Amino acid sequence: MNEAKYGNVGEHVKAAFTNAESTPTPYRHWLVKEMFPEALLADLQSLDFPRPDLGGVSGTREVHNKSRHYFDQENKAKYDSCAAVAAAFQSPDVAAVVQNTFGTNIEGSSLRIEYAQDTNGFWLEPHTDIGVKLFTLLIYLSDGPGHEKLGTDIYASKEEHFGRSPFGPNLAMIFVPANNTWHGFEQRPIEGVRKSLIVNYVTPEWRAREQLAFPEDPITVA
Repeated sequence: MNEAKYGNVGEHVKAAFTNAESTPTPYRHWLVKEMFPEALLADLQSLDFPRPDLGGVSGTREVHNKSRHYFDQENKAKYDSCAAVAAAFQSPDVAAVVQNTFGTNIEGSSLRIEYAQDTNGFWLEPHTDIGVKLFTLLIYLSDGPGHEKLGTDIYASKEEHFGRSPFGPNLAMIFVPANNTWHGFEQRPIEGVRKSLIVNYVTPEWRAREQLAFPEDPITVA
C-alpha cells in the first residue's frame, strides 16, 4: 500500500545518501537534498501531533520527554507516512548504504525516529550525541515564514559557533556522533512550528525501547 502511495521510499533514500555533499569542517558532516518522494514529504509535513508546552523551559529535548513523539508501534500503525519512513530506514539495503557512505557500523543497532515540533522559545545547548547513538540524521520538513533561517547550529567546540545547516523542506544534515560533533540550536524567533525528523541508529543499550520503530528487530545489513 505504501509503495503504491509513495513509490519506493528506500530507493529514494539510497539515492539521496549517495548524492550527499560531504563537508570536512569543523567535523565531517553531510548535507542531503530530496530526502523523500514529494507525496511522502507532504504527508509528513501534515502530521500534527500535540506540541510540547515549553513553559519557558528549554535547552535540551529531555526536559520535555513526556510530550515527545516517535515513529513507534502505535504511530506506524496509525499513519502510512510513519510506516513508510520506518520501513525504509530499517531495510538491509538502506542500512548498507548508511554503513558504506558514512562509515559507521550499525549492524545489530535499532532504529529510532523522532518527530520534532519546535515552537518559539525553543533552543538547544551545544551537544555531541556521543554515546549510544551511532548515526544522526536531521531531516527538515517545514517551510513557514523565516524557516530558512532555522537550520541546525554547528560548533567547532562547545563554545565556538561555526555555522548553520541549510533548512528547508526535504533537506537534511548527517553526522556520525563523536566527541567533536557539537551541534545545537541558538534561540531565535520561530514563527509557527519548526518541524523535523531526528533519525538515529542506537546501540542495544538504548533503554527506552518503546521509542523504537522495531524494538524486537535489530538492524541487519545487506
